[in-house]
Amino acid sequence: MKYIFQVRIKPGYSAEQYADAWVRASQLIQRAPGALGTELHRKIGDPDRLIAIAHWNSKAERDAMEAKPSQQVKEIILSAAPFVEIETLGEFEEPEWVVMPGEGG
Repeated sequence: MKYIFQVRIKPGYSAEQYADAWVRASQLIQRAPGALGTELHRKIGDPDRLIAIAHWNSKAERDAMEAKPSQQVKEIILSAAPFVEIETLGEFEEPEWVVMPGEGG
């Protein structure tokens, strides 16, 4: 499953500041059972808007990590909170349909 959220950087701050906190927290979160990696993407034409995608083996494993985050992860997230607005876009199943170039014709 994929957990996807949008990050807006507040004026006076940079995406690089958030990315530093995001990498530090992600490195810890990736130790949790079921964690399969994360990605952070900057929006083309809008350097203050990012999208993050966390890959998990299952929703249950992600929920278990979220229910009991480490104190260190909590502190990292709180340190970034003043300079970002985070909007959860949702939790998504793995795709049922995947179309690759060169297929279907």
